[in-house]
Parts: sequence; C-alpha cells; structure tokens
Amino acid sequence: MSQPDFPFDNSYARLPEHFFARLEPTAVARPRLIRVNEGLAQDLHLDAAALRSPEGVAVLAGNCVPAGAEPLAMAYAGFQFGNWVPQLGDGRAILLGEIVGRDGVRRDVQLKGAGRTPFSRRGDGRAGVGPVLREYVVSEAMARLGVPTTRALAAVTTGEQIAREEMLPGAVLARVARSHIRVGTFQFFAGRGDTDALRALADHVIVRHDPAAAESDQPTLALFRGVLERQAALVAQWQLLGFIHGVMNTDNCSIAGETIDYGPCAFMDTYHPETVYSSIDHAGRYAYCNQPSIAHWNLASLAQALLPLFVEQAAGDEDTAVERAKAELERFPGCFDAAYDDGMRRKLGLAEARPDDPVLAADLLECMAANEADFTLTFRNLCDAQTERGLLPDAFDPWLTRWRARIASEDCTAADRRDRMRATNPLYIPRNHLVEEVIQAGMAGGETGDFEPFAQLVEVLERPYEEQPGRERYATPPEPGQIVHQTFCGT
Repeated sequence: MSQPDFPFDNSYARLPEHFFARLEPTAVARPRLIRVNEGLAQDLHLDAAALRSPEGVAVLAGNCVPAGAEPLAMAYAGFQFGNWVPQLGDGRAILLGEIVGRDGVRRDVQLKGAGRTPFSRRGDGRAGVGPVLREYVVSEAMARLGVPTTRALAAVTTGEQIAREEMLPGAVLARVARSHIRVGTFQFFAGRGDTDALRALADHVIVRHDPAAAESDQPTLALFRGVLERQAALVAQWQLLGFIHGVMNTDNCSIAGETIDYGPCAFMDTYHPETVYSSIDHAGRYAYCNQPSIAHWNLASLAQALLPLFVEQAAGDEDTAVERAKAELERFPGCFDAAYDDGMRRKLGLAEARPDDPVLAADLLECMAANEADFTLTFRNLCDAQTERGLLPDAFDPWLTRWRARIASEDCTAADRRDRMRATNPLYIPRNHLVEEVIQAGMAGGETGDFEPFAQLVEVLERPYEEQPGRERYATPPEPGQIVHQTFCGT
C-alpha cells in the first residue's frame, strides 16, 4: 500500500519564519500501531485503512513525512504556575500541517512525542506510553461529553525506551486541534516587543477563528472578546463535569477555546471544591475551585500581551485602550456564571431560570462535600430521585425536598425530565483508577503491551450518557485500594 494521502492546506507555515522552527520528526526504531480513530479520520478525509498500513504507521510515528506536510515546532512563551518563562515552544511536538475537514473547519495535525526541537530545553522530545494513553482516553471522552477539546487521531508505540524516573516504553500521539495557538503564543512576541509579529498573529487568528472580528473597527478587541467568551464557556463545562485540568498555565490555554495538553488531568471521584491531583501543583493553584479565577487571570495576561494592538486601534490613546480592555475583561465572571448556571440547571432538570436556582445548586454541592459524595454518580442518581431517594444517602433528604418542590412548579413529566437529565449527567467518565489500569496494562509486556483494556475503555466512553449493561464496573467509584491520589505530567 502507498503512503496515506493527507489533504494538507497549510496556513500557519506561511507566517514569518521566527514564528516556528522547521524540522522533521525524529524517526523511531520499531513503530507499532495502538489505535486509529476511524471516525475522526473520516471527518478529516483520511483513509483509516491506509493509516493502519505499515506506510501509515510510519507517518504516525514520525518515520516518514507525508506529501504536503510542512513540519514545524511552534514558538510560544507563558506563565507557568505564575512564573514568567520567555521561551517555551513545542519541545516534543511537531505540527505536520492543516486539513480542512468535512465540516469545513480547519484543523492542525500534530505528532506529540516526535523528538527534540529547538524548544526542548534539555528534554528528550519523547512521550511515554502512559501519557499518550491518558491523553487519548481523556481527550476522546471529553469530545463525547460535548466539551471542546483537542482530539486523538492515532497512537503508536516506538519500540524504544525513554528515561523518566525509570525507563519507560515510548509512544507518539497524533493529535488534532482547531489550532495549537495559545495565550503564550501572543506572549512570546509581546515579551520581545515585536509588535509586527503580534499584528501578524492576531490577523491570522482572526481569519482562522474569529472572522467576524475583521468587520469591527477594533478587530483585536473583538478577537479578545471571542477568546474570553470561549474560555468562560469551556471552564464552565469543566466545572459541571468535575474535570480538573491540572496545569492551567498560559501556554496551555488555547485561543480556540479547546481543552489542550492533558498532563496531570483528572475527573473527581469524591467531590470537594479544593481537590488537586497534579503532583506538581504543591500549592493548589490549579485546584478545581480555582479554575474559573485562573482562566480570568490567564485572560488578563492575554490582554496585557495584546495591549500594543489595542493602543493602535484606539488611535494611539493608551488610556482609552486600557479602559476598553478592562471593560472586556470584567465581562468574564458574568460570562462564566451564565454558562455555569445554565448548565447546572440542566443537570438539575430545571427548564426555567429562576433567581434562587444558583443557591439550590450551591447547597447541593455543599451537601455533597460534607458527605464525601461521588461527583458524577450523585448527579446521575438524581435523575431517578424525583419521587424517591433511590441511591442517594439519607443526608440528602432535606435538599431533595426543596428540589422536588422546585421541579413540581414546572410543567414537565417525570419521564421527560429524567431523559433530559440523563442526557446531561454522564454515567461513564474516565475515572482515574480505570485510566491507571489502562496505563499499567499498556506498559506491561515489553514493546507489545496489552492494549485491550485501553480499547475497551475507549469503547465504553464513546457513549458516556447511555447505560451499557455488563459494564457496570466502568461506572463504579474506586475501592479504597484503587484510589488515585496524584496524577503526573508526562515530561
């Protein structure tokens, strides 16, 4: 079989050369396919069978560059745990190019774990099987849950070992995103005082992500407004699902409004607002409860980076530019609250918005925290608690009385409400102990690994809202000995 055809239509590679470093992936020893995402491949006009062939696996591993690709590593900077780092960039990822999918949306195709780049900062540029499996599982689960996210096109093992705390089997993830442009991409050029590059990047992002902003008399401010609204909606969805990103640095904050860079991420089991899983988040900066305020902080950093362009479009009046930027930035809490409150009403089966609904929701969360309730199953069990407690503990009875009085005031049948709630409250999420099982199986057995548990988990998570008889263990919280207390970054 010949090399698979990638219908590339690249745009980022047309930007000035100092936006990136051009280089090819570093070949690996013995690439073996773990999985191809057939549905995503079809959406991108790609032949899944060709991707599974030896020639396709060679492309997915970085051993062969397909026709039309213009491989490059992107430059960016960022605040990492609040500390400024003027140069980061793709240290282990190489962008092959862009494809316009069947839906007309342009998407990047990137190889993560493809070898050293000029931005590797003494790293090896590689990825381990564990982080690759984690990102594949969680990103695809997020997509099925309806959350904007990067996607996993394929995963391959490399037949090589990589050095972390111990020697681990290597892997490469083929990742797809609406773009890999981050808040940190703008910060890279702002930190260098390169206003021409800032302008070129803003123009590129407007064409790609916010074409309506071009019609504004202040297009960069309109661009910022779009980024802010997307981030507010995204983080609201995280909160509604109990998802904790783990490293919300500005270099991990996507301009496209997608969840990106699944490192020490996790879904909560037992609910508590201050939950932290990331082994590197010692102070809890990126705890579950802090994610909205951190997103706001990241957007303030973006506004600072864009200030020179705001000033230009305010006819050189810096005071006016600053006030306009502040006014936009101050919209974030309201945007977030509106998205969160609307989503929480759906989770509670409420069709109409009423002033006391946020209090009702907050009181439920307080009861969950006090009783160490499972986040996902509490909301799922609530779907069947309209007339009786069911699987909810006795401690929820006072709150249930209030909730039942609230839903009784709306004209909706119990069956319709239950169906709506089940379509909003998932039964299956990528629970930490299940992801850990997948990782351990994949790392066992030398180069080949056991990827059947991975395949089964991916299959279950393709239908997170539907009951799947015989798969109850995938919806079950961990036993005490299975609890995962920390998650780790793949670097």
